Amino acid sequence: MFLTINDYLLPCLNKSLFGIDCLGCGIQRAIVLLIKGEFVNAFKMYPAVYTLILFGIFLLINNRRKFKNSKKIIISFAIINLLIIVISYGIKMKPIFAL
Repeated sequence: MFLTINDYLLPCLNKSLFGIDCLGCGIQRAIVLLIKGEFVNAFKMYPAVYTLILFGIFLLINNRRKFKNSKKIIISFAIINLLIIVISYGIKMKPIFAL
């Protein structure tokens, strides 16, 4: 029996306790899909994966070389990522909460 990377993913506590996905559900699997080269499937799994990666890269570069207006850029990235996460979560959970 061989172990795969999927055997090492952390379980979602929210999903384990309440049976409902959280806002972060899918990000680990999306990163695994990116590593495998399945870019479209990674986006379908967690739409914010690409903007979060860009945000992380910007933060790393900004840590070494301070950009002009970096605070505004960081706030903009955070807002964009938050909107993508919340909107995609709402779309994913709509069938569960539909009346």
